[in-house]
Amino acid sequence: MQVKEIKSEGLKHELEVIVPANDIQKHVEAKLLEVGKTVKMQGFRPGKVPMDILKKRYGKAVLGEVLETAVNDATSQVIKDKKLRPAMQPKIEVQEFDEGKDLKYTMELEVLPDFKVMDIKGMKLEKLVAKLDKKEIDDALKRITAQHKGSKKISGDRATKSGDIVIMDFHGRTKDDGVEHEGMHAHGTKLELGSGQFIPGFEDQLIGKKAGEKVEVNVTFPEQYGAAKLAGRDAIFDVEIKEIHEATDAVVNDDFAKELGFDDEKALRDAVENQLSKDYEAYTRMKLKRQILDILDDNHQFDLPESMQKAEYEGIMQQIEAERAADPEQKDKQLTDDEKEELEAIAERRVRLGLVIADIGQANGVTVANNELQGAVISEAQKYPGQERMVFEYYQKNPQALEGLRAPLFEEKVVDLIVEGATVTEKSVSIEELTKEDDEEFKPKKKAVKKTPAKKAPAKKAAKKDDK
Repeated sequence: MQVKEIKSEGLKHELEVIVPANDIQKHVEAKLLEVGKTVKMQGFRPGKVPMDILKKRYGKAVLGEVLETAVNDATSQVIKDKKLRPAMQPKIEVQEFDEGKDLKYTMELEVLPDFKVMDIKGMKLEKLVAKLDKKEIDDALKRITAQHKGSKKISGDRATKSGDIVIMDFHGRTKDDGVEHEGMHAHGTKLELGSGQFIPGFEDQLIGKKAGEKVEVNVTFPEQYGAAKLAGRDAIFDVEIKEIHEATDAVVNDDFAKELGFDDEKALRDAVENQLSKDYEAYTRMKLKRQILDILDDNHQFDLPESMQKAEYEGIMQQIEAERAADPEQKDKQLTDDEKEELEAIAERRVRLGLVIADIGQANGVTVANNELQGAVISEAQKYPGQERMVFEYYQKNPQALEGLRAPLFEEKVVDLIVEGATVTEKSVSIEELTKEDDEEFKPKKKAVKKTPAKKAPAKKAAKKDDK
């Protein structure tokens, strides 16, 4: 095999590879031997067909597969011999290939850069810690009770208002034919006025009414209504308001706790306190990790493979487009040049941090065990109740997606490694300061990158994108 370097500029390489015809012939014969094991030809037992007959009959037919095998084998050998570490899959362009002739092709690739990682031992970090107090627990319980409102029957003779709960009977019919369709009547139904539970216009017409009143409600079913027979049609509902109740906040006591599945109020408070503590610990971890990533980013300057930056940028753009497509107010909005420039900077930061974190992890023997990866798959499956089996099968059939779960696990382990060897100073802050989202914290710092000749050295990519 002949290899000639056509171009070498920074991290980019272009090579010309020639695989001799006799090597191609060996690939052809190996493939034909596979074919000969199963092919049926008159006068010969399977596996006993002579090679010259197989070549004559199937030689041209196997050339496509032979080309793929020969290119893959030769490319792997070139990369190994020249000690190249491709950043992405090499781009292959076949120049010459035919039966009985040499294979000639070019391969373009970018290699991963060589860089020196900063000394992570003794890194100075400030750990923000917020003390959980009784007020935070009480506020959390208030939020819980707001979601579990009770109600009581009103005293006096006042009319309904938004937020009231009416107990009613109703009978409905389509206006054009007077037919009462399935689901158009009910007795003793509870409805919170203003909640939007019923079709548009229904609840509004019950505001300002008193208990015992009979109301004729005129509405139009939405065009996209679930029942096709009613979609887009006008309807009349005869409604009798039986009772009017007003919403009341639940009271935190033993009875309320039991309604939520706890033994008593103390057990409920303990559970809330425990959950809040975990939430604040997660914020502390997030802030500490952000600080580490910023330090790593500030202390590493090296050229990056354009192909990796492009792939990262395109991934960010796809995510933004998907989010905007789901939001009617955003779907037609175009990114400004400044926004695109910022996203390019974010992509650059992510790629750089991915390479640095991978290098730190490799140098310190960080690995992700299979049981840890399985745990990540289980956690992912639990997000989709009833579809767990489909999630498991998805990861079994998609190794690349499985690796996508390995990367954040690897990154978290590297973060733990850095924290263990760091000089960490705790700083007490308020809950508000700990939990606030500072937009600037998540924007990469713009800086002039000093261009230095790239060297050839290994650095696997492994980084969770969302946290950089």
